[in-house]
Order: sequence, then structure tokens, then C-alpha cells
Amino acid sequence: MANTREIKSRMNSIQDTMKITNAMYMISSTKLRKAKKNLEETEPYFYTLQSMIARIMRHLPDVENPFFQIRKAPEERVKAFVVITADKGLAGAYNHNVLKMAQEQIEKCSNYRLFVVGELGRQYFKNKNIPVAEQFHYTAQNPSLHRARIITETLLEQFREGEIDEVYVIYTSMKNSMTTETEMMQILPMEKKEFVPREAMTAGIFQEELLFNPSPDAVLENIVPDCVMGYLYGALIESFCSEQNARMMAMEAANKSASEMIHDLSIEYNRVRQAMITQEITEVISGAKAQKKKKQAKKEAL
Repeated sequence: MANTREIKSRMNSIQDTMKITNAMYMISSTKLRKAKKNLEETEPYFYTLQSMIARIMRHLPDVENPFFQIRKAPEERVKAFVVITADKGLAGAYNHNVLKMAQEQIEKCSNYRLFVVGELGRQYFKNKNIPVAEQFHYTAQNPSLHRARIITETLLEQFREGEIDEVYVIYTSMKNSMTTETEMMQILPMEKKEFVPREAMTAGIFQEELLFNPSPDAVLENIVPDCVMGYLYGALIESFCSEQNARMMAMEAANKSASEMIHDLSIEYNRVRQAMITQEITEVISGAKAQKKKKQAKKEAL
């Protein structure tokens, strides 16, 4: 059985660890609120872009644009996967779930290119000897429109040149404070049916007059890249929020576990201390009895 000094040392060590986990919880909470605020401030712009594309598709459903064209046969297409992971751990199963889905999708493809966000994702694919076309540094810890634009430009350049035919983003979506889901979203080529609601095809519906300058295709060429950037930025923010939420839950569980350990150690400490006190009292009583017997023996000898 450990003595009181060892137990006290363990309790102090756990309390020091709790200070760290509490600090990490507060930092993640602050980052989560800030990221949500940034996303809320930019969402109206990207929703407006989607609305503009929907209006064009509603008026000109047969318009031809490279961003909406399906290329090649399914088995010949080169798929690009943008895998969004974290730079750090201590976030529960956040990284594991994303990498598991990415691995499953890669195994289904013969032609693919990997674009990785996050240091843990890079290390995972490196250890698996899976080639990574490009890694975007520092983006996982600080998702911004600028970083989303850099990723978008890289993808669009390769898409225009025919190096990739489809683009998917594998990320973690935060449903609520308790639930997150790993999802895969296709961002290129875009599907017209996503922008044209069924009621728009109904006969007799009012259609406002639109003027395209210089042409519908040119308008789409300017709008679609920003819309793609919006999808990517949203995925980056969603993943970042999910990471911070997962870390908060992990730190909360660690704090709860630490509190339980301190409670158990406190009971053990009191038990050991009580045993020591009882032993001391027993030794005092035994010594007193021995002294009493010794005095009685002297009296009898006299």
C-alpha cells in the first residue's frame, strides 16, 4: 500500500494535469465561437452566388459550361480527394473517422489524387506509402478565405487542364454540440439539378427577364470559382469547429476522469492516514501498558 506522501504526490500531479485540460477546453471553446462567427459573416455572400447560379440554370437549363460537364467514362476519370484533418491530436476519433473514409474511397479508385489539409493526415498517408499530390500547410489551425482560395485555385487549374475530372471533399460536419459526422461532398463538376428546383420546371411559373453580359458562360466562369471556394471554406470551418468540439468533449471527459481519480485517491489517502493514526495510538497505548507493567514489577520486587 502506498504511503501518504506518494498518494499526495499523485493527487498533485493529477491536479496539475487538470489545469492543462481546463485551459485546452477554454481555448477550444473560444476558437469554436470565433470560427462560427466568421462562417456566419461570410455565408450570405456564398448563398447569393448559389442563388445567381440557380437563376441562370432556371432560365437556361441547357447552357454548356466546363464546370458542369461530366468527362470520360467512370473508370477513366481521375478523382481528386481533398482530405481535411487536424494538425494536432487530443480530439477523440475526429481524425480517425476522416482518414478511415478517405482510405475506403482510395481503395475503390484506380486513378486518384490526394490533397491533404492537416499534419496528421500527411503523416498517416506517408506511413501507408500513399502518394500525396499536395499538402496545404497551416490551413487546419487557421481556416480563412485566403487559404480556401489557394486550395480552390490549385484544384481549378488542374480541373481546367484535364489532370483531374472530379473533386471531392472529405470532411467532418458538426450537426450539433454532441454529434459530428464524416461526410464526402462533390464540388466539381457541379450538378445542374442541385441548382434547378422542380417547381422551376413547372409550366406557367413566372420567369423574370435576365440580361447576360457578355454571355451566360462568361458569367458562370466568374461565379462558379467563388462558389467552389465557398464550399471549400465551409468544409474547412465545419471541420475546424468539429475538431474543437471533439477536443472540448475529450478534455471534459479527461476532467471528469481526473476528478474521479482524485476522489478515489482522497478516500485512499484518508484511509492510509487513519491507519497511521490508529497505529500510532496503538503504539502509545502499548508503550503505556509496558511502562505500567514495568513499574508494577519494580514495586513487587521491593
